[in-house]
Amino acid sequence: MAGHSKWANIQHRKGAQDKKRAKAFTRLIRELTVAARLGGEDAAANPRLRLALDRARAQNMPRDTLERAIQRGAGTLEGSEIQEVTYEGYGPGGVAVLVSCMTDNRNRTVSELRNTFARHGGHLGAEGSVAYLFSTAGVLAFPAGTGEERLLAAALEAGAEDVVASADGSAEVLTAPADFARVRDALLAAGLAPAVAEVTQRAATSVPLGPADARSVMRLLEAIEDLDDVQAVHANAEFPEEVLACLA
Repeated sequence: MAGHSKWANIQHRKGAQDKKRAKAFTRLIRELTVAARLGGEDAAANPRLRLALDRARAQNMPRDTLERAIQRGAGTLEGSEIQEVTYEGYGPGGVAVLVSCMTDNRNRTVSELRNTFARHGGHLGAEGSVAYLFSTAGVLAFPAGTGEERLLAAALEAGAEDVVASADGSAEVLTAPADFARVRDALLAAGLAPAVAEVTQRAATSVPLGPADARSVMRLLEAIEDLDDVQAVHANAEFPEEVLACLA
């Protein structure tokens, strides 16, 4: 398991999402706003908005907060103009990093990102420098101990594209973005609950890291995620088990 999904699993093991609930709310509000602006406020006809609503409800976001975010995106409620923008860069060990942002001030965002990369041994790249390494995919990650045969049968029956098993016993179910919600719901109905479930950027290849570079990359990715305008961070780092073991 490489790329962003691997990093997402590391975050899950560290409990990062529980510690940053307020920041998660901010990101979800921005996603709701942009999804509604791009595809309309009817969730039945807007898959991106439907997924954002699912995530917001899973975080117990208040209904009035949800509705205000959608109304701002649809233009029925005033608010600052939020732009969606992606930045590309490199971290220690030559790791490719793709950063998804939502911002009302691009100059501020790029300045903060450039400084963060530089402080942690990386640098921003030109547009197109690493984006070609990633593709959009639905990813549902399951921890070790999930029955592999049962998961494989249920996933393929639901229309998943592939199931990728790892040496540590964990597994990923991969879907086309348009099929993500249907596959997720089918797996949940079968009693298979993923640790991480999202439509994300998945790396085609990974960069194996030694312990020192792995820790440096982790610090870089965490620092980027702490920036206010950052929605998600994707990287093609492959972390060694000796480093992952320290997170257990």
